[in-house]
Amino acid sequence: MDLVDLDWIENLSNEGILSLEANVHYHMDRGKIARYAPYAKQKQFHAAGLTHRERLLRAGNQNGKSFCAGAEASYHLTGEYPDWWEGRRWDRPTVVWASGETGEATRDNPQRVLLGPPKEEGTGAIPLRCIGEHGMAMGTASLYDYVKIKHVSGGWSLLRFKYYAQGRRKWQGPPVDFVWFDEEPPEDIYDEGLARTIATGGMAAMTFTPLQGMSSVVLRFLGKDKTPDRADINMTIEDAEHIPAAERARIIASFPAHEREARAKGIPTLGSGRIFPVAEEDISVDAFPIPAHWVQIIGLDFGWDHPAAAARLAWDRDADCIYLTHTHRAREQTPVLFAPAIKAWGEWIPVAWPHDGLQHDKGSGEQLAEQYRATGLNMLEERATFEDGGNGVEAGVLDMLERMQTGRFKVFRHLTDFFEEFRLYHRKDGKIAKEMDDLICAARYAVMMKRFAITKPKQVVFKRRGSPMAV
Repeated sequence: MDLVDLDWIENLSNEGILSLEANVHYHMDRGKIARYAPYAKQKQFHAAGLTHRERLLRAGNQNGKSFCAGAEASYHLTGEYPDWWEGRRWDRPTVVWASGETGEATRDNPQRVLLGPPKEEGTGAIPLRCIGEHGMAMGTASLYDYVKIKHVSGGWSLLRFKYYAQGRRKWQGPPVDFVWFDEEPPEDIYDEGLARTIATGGMAAMTFTPLQGMSSVVLRFLGKDKTPDRADINMTIEDAEHIPAAERARIIASFPAHEREARAKGIPTLGSGRIFPVAEEDISVDAFPIPAHWVQIIGLDFGWDHPAAAARLAWDRDADCIYLTHTHRAREQTPVLFAPAIKAWGEWIPVAWPHDGLQHDKGSGEQLAEQYRATGLNMLEERATFEDGGNGVEAGVLDMLERMQTGRFKVFRHLTDFFEEFRLYHRKDGKIAKEMDDLICAARYAVMMKRFAITKPKQVVFKRRGSPMAV
């Protein structure tokens, strides 16, 4: 052990020494879990448990996804929630299932995270003092079947280890409060695990790198099957603060080229189906003030059950380069609620909109575009089309792709909601999948109608004698 200078202790007051001793005993007593300080995306995952029954932490390799879920399982089992905790709580002993693909994978990952390696039990997320009676599983060396965990209420929680290779029938059983799937499960296993939580009003959580692409399980959280009960949190290597910035490029380069975005950023492997096969770094730029002589336009995509979205673009006509500078996306908002965020960008900016804006609202009988115009948005007179009158989706997407590939379409780096859609925009059976594309559609309408983009009008004031003067 390295020697350290302890002279500073002599200068502590009695209160300081007592505080130091309490801190040391706290960490010795609670073990590894006491040192867990979640990153922003991990805290978001935990907090989502308060309002979502199903959660997915979609992350790259070695980004801390397994310990994140393991820490939460420990809190639910022991009832010892930290002060920063904003997620769901149980004030009684719980039943938790932790699982992996095979018996060996369950032992080497979720069991190791929770208990520690074999013969080192108590070095994981669950403190040694909380580990009670246990039983071993059949067929896999050193794999536990169950472990009883001491709960702060005085009772005992039950931790069980399961694995997908056991088959669906082995996943049938009594009610469970919290099910953790470490690595992506087959759909039937996920359904069976989720079913165990119905009687308790419990939760299911998944942590994996989506190497199986846009599978049926992933689509539940990203596609048309997504519901308010399902939360998808995407954690990339940039969110893993324990990895030094200088190391990130080396780690990414070590992955196979076709798996880099999945392993580094948690982006489902899309292969040739990806519509924008462009590196994010090639289109990302830091935000900057828009020069006064650049023209601007907003694109609006209507929505209700899927989000309405707006994208503000600035066009440097000299370089023929378009910059996406602002985005806004919201679900189930009327025009009156949605429009203020867009008006704040500038009521003078023209707004491009799609053909469904011509549809009439069943209640009022008024066209959707007119409802937005009534809020004060500067809606263009006609729906979005190209100069020749066409409005094909493929042509619009191709225009955006060509601009990205030639350095003429840039996105402000902080617009994470756009990049979420950008990463997942793909084809299925040769056709563009209409899923998670709201901001992309809004941007496409604005690009189509860029000929109507304008500069900010100069303010006109009047001198004392009444003659106008532009300022």
